[in-house]
Amino acid sequence: MPAVVCITPDDLSNNHSILTGFERIVLAQGDSWFSIGAVPPFATSNLLFAMNLTRPTCVVNCGRPGATLMNMVDWMKSNAFATQLSGNLATRWNAIFISGGGNDFINAVQTPAIVQAGPVPQGLRLLLTPQERGPDPQPTAAGYVSEPGWQTFSQHLTALFSVLVARREQGPNQGVPIVFHTYDYLLPRDAPAFPGFGPWLYKAATDYQVPEAQWSDLGKEFVDRLAALLGAIIGQINADYGRDMKLFLVNTRNVLTSPAAGTTGASGDWINEIHPTASGYKKLAAVWRGVVDAVLQ
Repeated sequence: MPAVVCITPDDLSNNHSILTGFERIVLAQGDSWFSIGAVPPFATSNLLFAMNLTRPTCVVNCGRPGATLMNMVDWMKSNAFATQLSGNLATRWNAIFISGGGNDFINAVQTPAIVQAGPVPQGLRLLLTPQERGPDPQPTAAGYVSEPGWQTFSQHLTALFSVLVARREQGPNQGVPIVFHTYDYLLPRDAPAFPGFGPWLYKAATDYQVPEAQWSDLGKEFVDRLAALLGAIIGQINADYGRDMKLFLVNTRNVLTSPAAGTTGASGDWINEIHPTASGYKKLAAVWRGVVDAVLQ
């Protein structure tokens, strides 16, 4: 199968004929699963670089590390993506790939229980303090989750995805398929991408004194919740518009080999706590292929 060729928005601006000869052209925006998740960058690759499709495909990749959906729909900060999606000079793409929601979750789950101004309400954080949840261990991992906070997060993510789809509908890419993805099961562990960048879920679990024996279940709980939320968002957008909005969700759970508990570097298919290895991305890309080939038929 032909490899996907990835170029940058600058590559396209400098030479628009660069798209000539490809049977399918795709616009991509996203977080580090579409860009880099480790230093040096070659240690991890990314999902798009690992992808092979049945037809020659060029992807104009606007993704960058740390990007959240808020960044993606803030058109001043995401000008290259906005220009190519619905600007006056926008291209009509065959599909749009979005890797989003993961960094929004990572940022939210690290919200502390107390800040300089005082206690943070449960509705503004994703975890419960030991005092709020009662004696450990909890019967299930859900016992560590702040349900008011998850509701706030869900509303936030729903609004951002709705803005993204609305922007697609305003320009030449109206009705063009958008492909999203879930993530795979995270294990809290002290495995940063590089000093000062991570760990993420590990920090939250330790700050909120979640028993280490519950860390694996907590990671699964949040990844399953995020997957269910993304599916619900797609259903809600379809209902709001009263038609199939051509939004597709690739389920990437249970694809990667889990890391060993307590490891602080590459383990299983993970280069660090939240980013897959190059071989891990190949596994994820194989799952994407089935969905994307159907979308781009």
